[in-house]
Amino acid sequence: MKILITGASGFLGWNLCQQAQSNWQVYGTYFSQAVTIPQTSLSKIDLRDYEQLKQLFNSIKPDAVIHTAAASKPNFCQTNPEESYSINVTASLNIARLCAEQNIPLAFTSTDLVFDGENPPYKESDPVSPICYYGEQKVTAEQEILKIYPATAICRMPLMFGLPSPVANSFLQGFITSLQAGKELNLFVDEFRTPASATTAAKGLLLAIEKRVHGVIHLGGKERISRYNFGLLLAKILNYDPSLIKPGKQKDVVMAAPRSPDTSLDSSKAFAIGYQPQSIEKELMSILNSVQV
Repeated sequence: MKILITGASGFLGWNLCQQAQSNWQVYGTYFSQAVTIPQTSLSKIDLRDYEQLKQLFNSIKPDAVIHTAAASKPNFCQTNPEESYSINVTASLNIARLCAEQNIPLAFTSTDLVFDGENPPYKESDPVSPICYYGEQKVTAEQEILKIYPATAICRMPLMFGLPSPVANSFLQGFITSLQAGKELNLFVDEFRTPASATTAAKGLLLAIEKRVHGVIHLGGKERISRYNFGLLLAKILNYDPSLIKPGKQKDVVMAAPRSPDTSLDSSKAFAIGYQPQSIEKELMSILNSVQV
């Protein structure tokens, strides 16, 4: 069975390609940054170009598609609304149309930032309330995709951490680099998420395809944690001085995109079908044990 994974050079896509190899023949796309992934056939493509995308579908004839490619940095989306819209919405609808035409299982990666953070934890049935352009674009994509292809699994992803792709880090790498250099890390005490490792998130996406999930599903981790407490946990595991982790507040850092205070996800629906994130500490230890830190 063939699976097509868009955004294969990105942090999530790169991890997903490797997770998928045990059960799928993996095909991936990238746009500007070429990578090499063993046992994965990669194609350079602009997903916004419908005809180019259609040719790729006709060539590969995928049995399933997971769409991870995105402009996923909220500040970039806020300052580049048209360019990010074309990536986050236009490209996504192109993929939905082709999957609908060929009745191919599709998982679309959305975000916990479709919520304003005022009424957590959020279930799939809760009304969306984005406060930044990135969140707005993902809401638009979610809604339009389900009109085009109601059988799509709309997978809302949490904050993710893990091993970097050759061209894309998670926030974890920056934290580790700072701690290794003995630099202080100023982290928010008032921003909460339900993080998961990219490996776990990838397993959740594959599960959504295999179980033929239709509609919205949350793929958050099992623990609600602030960025500050995440930093303390990382310092503890790596045996760095916890005093390097300094408490900060969202309001004290000016950024282009407004930030939600608490977009913790209730992922009970996913847990019920077999999605099983480990504790953040176990996830971190597994990642750190696999590399020399």
